[in-house]
Amino acid sequence: MKVDGGFGLSMGGLDGAGDLARDAEGAGYDGIWTAETSHDPFFPLLVAAQNTSTIELGTGIAVAFARSPMTLANQAYDLQAYSQGRFILGLGSQIQAHITKRFSMPWSRPAARMRELVLAMRAIWACWDEGEKLDFRGEFYTHTLMTPFFNPGKNPFGVPKVFLAAVGERMTETAGEVCDGIICHGFTTERYLKEVTIPALERGAKTGGKTLADVEISLPAFVVTGSTEEQMAVSAKGTREQIAFYGSTPAYRGVLELHGWGELQTELNGLSKQGKWKEMGNLITDDILHTFAVVAEPDGVADGIKARFGGAITRVSFYAPYKSDPDTWLPVVAALKST
Repeated sequence: MKVDGGFGLSMGGLDGAGDLARDAEGAGYDGIWTAETSHDPFFPLLVAAQNTSTIELGTGIAVAFARSPMTLANQAYDLQAYSQGRFILGLGSQIQAHITKRFSMPWSRPAARMRELVLAMRAIWACWDEGEKLDFRGEFYTHTLMTPFFNPGKNPFGVPKVFLAAVGERMTETAGEVCDGIICHGFTTERYLKEVTIPALERGAKTGGKTLADVEISLPAFVVTGSTEEQMAVSAKGTREQIAFYGSTPAYRGVLELHGWGELQTELNGLSKQGKWKEMGNLITDDILHTFAVVAEPDGVADGIKARFGGAITRVSFYAPYKSDPDTWLPVVAALKST
């Protein structure tokens, strides 16, 4: 099981990016990922590539529908070359309101559009890397023009891996069919992973002429930990609030319904519309918390992750929505990588 870390940066995500990536590599992390929230997800990885030599560098995630396949293909191709083959393009769809109201971009049939976007990128890379004629014609995207002036030529490190963030079955099938990996949502339980995600991923892989073994499964696992009762309480509070936030989203209702908690989504959604974010966390019972999160002291976190997800996932990171000493995770990384 590979163990990944993430950037926690301000100032555009660039100040300290080199040091953070170098420290992560030295600590034994296999990969480090950026998120597209308040800053660009690609720039920090350029700095990280310059300051590291072995750690994988990924976007977790870049918003796919905010960009065209050509734009994404170019950024990913350059980062793959600059990192000497260590880049992973992690994509996500975001939700309709953000795509149409924040990015002012079109939204329609997200799984079908995502499938086509990835295939369009692959067609562009085949043109650049293998010399194929660019002639991609789809329902959402068309790419038929590539002159020598705009062709970067063959990439000495090949084309980058593409991972796709997915929760629902259709997007998960898309990940299995056209991508190299899936980024599961933190709002994923062991039962949902094994009963819904993996079967859908396997169906998609079969459609794409692959097997499940050809697709990496990355999971940011919710973890509640601390060395004192006070630290554990702070950890639990922050995690309850994060679970509640995700639980209020209609797109994730299926996870709750699988456990018989469907009506909780309705209640959380209502509170979110009133801006009662703190109150929402109070609805996350101990049972719900322990279902979504590994709750353990630091020396028990690795065993907790392995007990739930060992053999089912290929990469793991720690979803801890609270302040924690970075040194807390070093023994956990070592314990996970020892198996």
